[in-house]
Amino acid sequence: MKSTQKQRSGFGVMLGLIGMIKPLMGYMILALTMGTIGNLCATFITVFGAYGVIKAVATISGNAAFFGTWFTLTFKEVCIIMALLSVVRAFLKYAEQACNHYIAFKLLARIRDMIFAALRRITPAKLEGKEKGNLISLITSDVELLEVFYAHTISPIAIAVLTSVIMVCYIGQGSWLLGLIALIFYVLVGGIIPVINGKMGEEKGSTYRKCMGVLNTIVLDNLRGIGEILQYNQAQSRKDKMELQTKELNRTQKVLKKLESTQGAITNTIIMLGGAVMLTISCFLVMEGKLSFSQALLATVAMMSSFGPTAALGSLSNNLHQTLACGNRVLNLLDEEPLVKDIKDGVSFKNGTLKAKDVVFAYPTNCKEKVLNHYSETFEKGKITGIIGPSGCGKSTLLKLFMRFFEADEGKLTYQDLDVNTINTSELRNHISYVTQETHLFQDTIENNIRVAKEDASLKEIILACKKASIHDFIMKLPKGYQTRLSELGESLSGGERQRIGIARAFLHNADILFLDEPTSNLDSLNEAVILEALAKEKADKTVVLVSHRKSTMGIADRVIAMNEIVL
Repeated sequence: MKSTQKQRSGFGVMLGLIGMIKPLMGYMILALTMGTIGNLCATFITVFGAYGVIKAVATISGNAAFFGTWFTLTFKEVCIIMALLSVVRAFLKYAEQACNHYIAFKLLARIRDMIFAALRRITPAKLEGKEKGNLISLITSDVELLEVFYAHTISPIAIAVLTSVIMVCYIGQGSWLLGLIALIFYVLVGGIIPVINGKMGEEKGSTYRKCMGVLNTIVLDNLRGIGEILQYNQAQSRKDKMELQTKELNRTQKVLKKLESTQGAITNTIIMLGGAVMLTISCFLVMEGKLSFSQALLATVAMMSSFGPTAALGSLSNNLHQTLACGNRVLNLLDEEPLVKDIKDGVSFKNGTLKAKDVVFAYPTNCKEKVLNHYSETFEKGKITGIIGPSGCGKSTLLKLFMRFFEADEGKLTYQDLDVNTINTSELRNHISYVTQETHLFQDTIENNIRVAKEDASLKEIILACKKASIHDFIMKLPKGYQTRLSELGESLSGGERQRIGIARAFLHNADILFLDEPTSNLDSLNEAVILEALAKEKADKTVVLVSHRKSTMGIADRVIAMNEIVL
């Protein structure tokens, strides 16, 4: 199922991302202070250089009055100040970047934690229909790209604003007109041009991230399905599909690169134009006697050498398209609400008879088609109840409703007369072992893969569970036994071996309720018989619901039910 994705404005995304900085605001203020002072040092190195040249020319010409009478520093003092400014600039630049990266990496860790918390909150219902490649792209590359925002975007924007304000005041001290000119061109270079460029590239930036997510999904599908692709000679068609998506990605990237180069050219043109306007107006004021030559020259030099922070904002907007698109995807996930909210202040679980009464349910993706329509049934404690029926009749759905992965649209599901929607969700699931046809295995040892069901289990308990699941003998034949590491997704094992590890987890968990959804579909009759015998011995204090198409599997059931019809 696909969730509704909110498309925020660029400003809205930035506000959402900036809101996460609050715990690190002290470091941010420190970074802004050092960055502003550092950029002013860089600017005034050039200003003092011009000051030194003016001082030398005034001294040689003997016409100090023409240049201004406010030069009190000697040429040597000017050189010393320039050297000190260079050292301070280098130190502050390093310190500012160190602070910004500290903030960025701390926040990325926090954001990842928030993302996994969000995934836990919306699982499993809202993850069933999500593209796994898109999720991987979001968790990895999208979050990594936010480092650019936190380390190289927020601080430069604030520094550019602070530096520009200070420089406008400095330049405008001789004439308010010069200060106004500086302000206009600072706003053009650091504000208007990046905003226009951002608007032009906003849609393409979002498209680029979506294309990247789709490509990740295709690659992941190809890697997982390489066997089927080769078997059915689909290599070329899958390759063509991947190349088509790659070309779409490249086309989008070319548009973004074109916008980047165009903006760079426009920015440089505006800066040169600003220098020409400032010089022209300054000369006019000198001829009018309203400004000394030195003031005019220093004002022009000061403005031309202070465009660094504002010009940097122009280059920021080039990557900002993708960064904001990533930020929007991350914020959407963090804001996503679960279809079924966990109950934390409900009643305690009670082991006993399970009942479904007049249950009606349709999946949110297809609300018109009811999977269960006024379904009622009872599952007694101490017995194994089997369920059979054609695919799509609602067998697995019923188990998911009892697990509270979804909520029934109508009707009621109870555990010992307690409504499932009133029981603490975590406690409910802790009392249930749910075994499906597909068992997910982690890239870890066999022992740790089974211990997932009970973290504090001893090796002796794990071995006993594996014997019940008829997998112990197989494990002991492996070179490292229970310490054998499994490959990604457990591909080194057969389907039956993976399924038996899943059943071993259920035996180790030793829950009051056992939901078994086609648990032996990949097993041979001998291994199935061993597992079913162990299951029959375990049923005394448990409620067991067994879904299967195999008649041999149903042989251990005390009662077999076809959906909506009692068979035995």
